[in-house]
Amino acid sequence: MSALLSAAATAAPLAAGWSVHSLWMRRRFEAARRDPLTGLLTRDAFTSRAQRLLSEGAAVVVVIDLDGFKAVNDSYGHAAGDAALATVGDRLTVWSASRGIVGRLGGDEFAAVITDADDLPDDLADLHQMLCETVSFEDRPLPLGASIGAVHSVQLPAADLSAALRRADEAMYDAKRTGCGWLILRSSEPTHNTVNGRRAGRDGAHLSTVPEGSAS
Repeated sequence: MSALLSAAATAAPLAAGWSVHSLWMRRRFEAARRDPLTGLLTRDAFTSRAQRLLSEGAAVVVVIDLDGFKAVNDSYGHAAGDAALATVGDRLTVWSASRGIVGRLGGDEFAAVITDADDLPDDLADLHQMLCETVSFEDRPLPLGASIGAVHSVQLPAADLSAALRRADEAMYDAKRTGCGWLILRSSEPTHNTVNGRRAGRDGAHLSTVPEGSAS
C-alpha cells in the first residue's frame, strides 16, 4: 500500500505538469493562427476553417476592404493605422459573433464566412455602419470607411472557397466603385476579368488579362 501511495504521490505532479504543458502548447498553437494586431484568424487559418464551413452547408462569404485607410496612415502615422485595424478587428468579431468566422487576409482586407444570414441585407448594412464609425486615437477621431461584397454559396457551382472569395471580391469592387457601401452578388457568372485567379487590379494580378465571363 505504501508503495502505491508513493507512486501516486510521484505521478500527481507529473500529470499536473503535463496538463499545464499541454494547455501552454494549445495556447501557443492557437496564438500562431491569430493575427497579432487584430486578433482575427490569419489567412491560412481562415482558409482552412472557412472551407470546412462551406463544405458543411449553405453559407455567405464576405470580403471587406477599408476605404481611406491609406489616408489615415499618411496623415496620422502607422500607429494610428494599427489602432484603426485593431478596432476593425474588434468590430468584425462582434458582428460575426457565434455564427461564423472572420480573418485578416492582409493589409486592410478582411473576409468572413457566416452561416446565419436570413437577413443578409440588414446584416451588411449594420456591418457597414459599424465599420464606418470613426476610430478614436489619442483623443483624435480617425475617419474610416469600408466597401463590402458578399456572395451566397448557393450561387456557386461548388462549395469552393477560392471561387467564393473571388466572387465576393467582385461584389466588393463594384460597391467601392459605385460608392454604395455594400453589395450582394446575384449573378452566377463571373463579372470581371481575372489574372492568376484574382480579379484584375488586385495584388498578384499583373499579367495580361483573360476574360472569364460576363454578368448574366
